[in-house]
Amino acid sequence: MLEVGIVGKPSSGKSSFFKAATLIDVKISPVPFTTIKPNRGTSYIIIDCVCREMGTQCTPKYGMCKKGKRFIPILLWDVAGLVPDAHLGKGMGINFLDDIRQASALIHIVDASGMTDEEGRMTSGHDPEKDVEFLEKEIDLWFASVIKKAVTKFERQLGKMSHSDLLQMLSEQLSGLEVDKKYIEEALNKVPIAEVEKFAAELRRISKPIIIAANKVDLKEAQENLEKMKMKHNLVIPTSAEAEIALKKAAEKNLIEYLPGNDFSISDQTKLAGPQLQALEIIRKEVIEKYGSTGVQTCMNKAVFELLDQIAVYPVADAGKLTDKDGNVLPDVHLVPKGTTVKEFAFKIHTTLGEKFIAGIDARTKRRMAADHVLNHRDVVEIVHAK
Repeated sequence: MLEVGIVGKPSSGKSSFFKAATLIDVKISPVPFTTIKPNRGTSYIIIDCVCREMGTQCTPKYGMCKKGKRFIPILLWDVAGLVPDAHLGKGMGINFLDDIRQASALIHIVDASGMTDEEGRMTSGHDPEKDVEFLEKEIDLWFASVIKKAVTKFERQLGKMSHSDLLQMLSEQLSGLEVDKKYIEEALNKVPIAEVEKFAAELRRISKPIIIAANKVDLKEAQENLEKMKMKHNLVIPTSAEAEIALKKAAEKNLIEYLPGNDFSISDQTKLAGPQLQALEIIRKEVIEKYGSTGVQTCMNKAVFELLDQIAVYPVADAGKLTDKDGNVLPDVHLVPKGTTVKEFAFKIHTTLGEKFIAGIDARTKRRMAADHVLNHRDVVEIVHAK
């Protein structure tokens, strides 16, 4: 399962974001370091399911399908807040950094209101851009510290190493960062290993890309800061984790109809007390109408489909019936990197399928796909294999 980490300074709203994305109750408090051990839970990215297009009703094994929207599970980590000099052990320090190793992408929760300082203490007028800068710097320096150990260990041999030997050495020595070999090679092609800190920053940028969730955007103080952040960064998503929690809780009680990432409708106003109705209208006016959504689902989807460049592909055993071997309709959907071929996809499903691969069949066109055929987002594929 794809893993995404939620990072940020203390009291930025990380645990609220985690709760909004997973509906798992976690301790939420304005006190710094409320989260000490990482919270871990299942969240979902949402796509248009192919079931409606293909005139059927799917039966998901994992996740769900609601009103033609397929919920695909991913694993979400909420780790302890990061403070300046964390790479030296300050705050939760190394524990935090160690917790994000397994994440393929990071969602940085920033208090866009500027009402907490770099260590999560209450203040006013703090520049959220400083939080973005110090967090990325801390992770980069952590990467650099690990890389320096490897370089020092092999310092005498470095000048004699071929590119391939250097790549292999780094791949082995940096295994603790859980960074794919292809990312190390890409970074090496851009920055020489002698420039350790620059190389570390490039490797982190490639292997642990970051999206910024400008949280607490429902607060007036966040508006100006949001625009400034958008001018400096490509992926800044206006976010209100508290609004998302409120909407999901209301939907659970059947007070509203709500699909994450969209507007909501009130099922029956007579069930709502005055303050509840007023709170929902504030969310609509201050968040939904201004930004289109609470931003939580947008962050999840963009992290997977833009930062990690993934596509969703449905495997089936029968391209005609769109079923698996047990007759379940479109039961599975896999997230794979853009550019994945049919044969590579077969190996991802099961090693035996890859080894005995003959061809793929496109469930829409019923045409055969060669081993090197590159898959597209929302393809439905039958893998033909030797018995």
